[in-house]
Amino acid sequence: MKPTRDVHVAEPGLLVVDFAAADDDTAFAMQNAIARRWATAPAEHVTRQPGEPGVRLRCYVDLRQETRCS
Repeated sequence: MKPTRDVHVAEPGLLVVDFAAADDDTAFAMQNAIARRWATAPAEHVTRQPGEPGVRLRCYVDLRQETRCS
């Protein structure tokens, strides 16, 4: 994964969330669960490390903006 930059968390309430999951569906399900609660800049794809099991996903979350989606 790329390093987290200061701009990603420059203000209180901004998060960078990295997921490690067994598969794409699990990673996107977790991202969607967070997006139902808070404003999220979603990832469109997961990353894989050759020879390593599972996938990784990074998304950016703004805890200051709650959503009302269910």
